[in-house]
Amino acid sequence: MTDDEKINEAHARYLAALHAMQSGVAMQLDLGASTNTTHKHLRVGINAAMSDHAALCYLLIEKGVITKLEYFRHMAKFMEQEKAAYEKELSEMLGKKVTLA
Repeated sequence: MTDDEKINEAHARYLAALHAMQSGVAMQLDLGASTNTTHKHLRVGINAAMSDHAALCYLLIEKGVITKLEYFRHMAKFMEQEKAAYEKELSEMLGKKVTLA
């Protein structure tokens, strides 16, 4: 099997698992299972992106392209930027300084 065929096989597995996750969410909605169908839970795209992100980062770490320390430092840096963006937006919306903890 060529590398391209292996990549296609892995991609097909990924898409099947993603579809299954989406189907599970749809079934919970249809069954009225409200405990797992909140807006937070239904962020299927976000969950898939997080899984993709983790897989890529840990592959880069395993291959020695980046270190775990570099990864976590950058994760913190970019999440702090995201936090600051929300604080700014909420502060503007509410007309007073918002600090998220």
